[in-house]
Amino acid sequence: MSGHRNDPTAVDESHPAAEEVRSDSEEFAMAQESPKNSAAEIPVTSNGELEDSRERSFNRDLKRSLPVGLGLSETQITSHGFDSTKEGVIEAGPFQGGVRMLQKSGPVVLADEVKNPAMEKLELVRKWSLNTYKCTRQIISEKLGRGSRTVDLELEAQIDILRDNKKKYENILRLAQTLSTQLYQMVNTQRQLGDAFADLSLKSLELHEEFGYNADTQKLLAKNGETLLGAINFFIASVNTLVNKTIEDTLMTVKQYESARVEYDAYRTDLEELNLGPRDANTLPKIEQSQQLFQVHKEKYDKMRNDVSIKLKFLEENKVKVLHNQLVLFHNAIAAYFSGNQKQLEQTLKQFHIKLKTPGVDAPSWLEEQ
Repeated sequence: MSGHRNDPTAVDESHPAAEEVRSDSEEFAMAQESPKNSAAEIPVTSNGELEDSRERSFNRDLKRSLPVGLGLSETQITSHGFDSTKEGVIEAGPFQGGVRMLQKSGPVVLADEVKNPAMEKLELVRKWSLNTYKCTRQIISEKLGRGSRTVDLELEAQIDILRDNKKKYENILRLAQTLSTQLYQMVNTQRQLGDAFADLSLKSLELHEEFGYNADTQKLLAKNGETLLGAINFFIASVNTLVNKTIEDTLMTVKQYESARVEYDAYRTDLEELNLGPRDANTLPKIEQSQQLFQVHKEKYDKMRNDVSIKLKFLEENKVKVLHNQLVLFHNAIAAYFSGNQKQLEQTLKQFHIKLKTPGVDAPSWLEEQ
């Protein structure tokens, strides 16, 4: 015991510093004895620095073992020699995986996530499919008498009248076209008959006057028939524009209105079904989303209903004005033709600014126009 007290290098084992020195020594010994310690296998030069080839190999292995995003260029290995009780210290960039990092760059800005066009198209297809399913279910329910539909009685009555009138106007149009075809054939026959009478008038001296009278009569009838044919064709063109363009455009708006009505009723039914069910944390978001979709389709339905009402109003005004003029033209032309009043027939065409094309005469060439 006395020798132990006089030894200057002796350390009191009860002192805390002694325990720390002993633990450091044990850890150092374990590091040298353990074959799995990578630091024990790293050879050093005489001055305590790593060999170049070994250092590059060690840095490459370390780069593979470090977390993703930490470059080897941002990592420094400091060796204090293996005679020391301290191990190597790794100094790197931002803190990751329990390793102390030293940030060398400025603030990191995260770019917004790039939208994928394929995902956008897929989302559009999904929404279209869902909307089509809801509308198909609504239409089937209405046909089976199970689903309810929104009805505007006044607007529906106007639409039904419009569709019925369109069918009647199409029938008038077909009959007028048939009359025009038959009249054209009659006028052509009268013209040919007049030419035959005129030829016989020149060759038959004993019947010169009789053939001449008939030739003049047939030519006059052909001329008046051409005038009447011009009036009828003008009537056909105007009614055709009214039926196949003006009314058809309005009916296209009506179809859009009916589609909006089906969508509105489909989402209304969906919202009603959700409101009848339980209200909890899972159903409340669905109810809120359904309410928003219902409101969107309700606004679309109201807009289309207003558009149809306005178009029906303007169509009625335009239809009355057009048909009034065309019916007066048709009546006056037919009456003047069959009464033999050539002047009144020509005056009718001038009143409606109708120019007749001379039969058998082609359009003037560009040289004649110049």
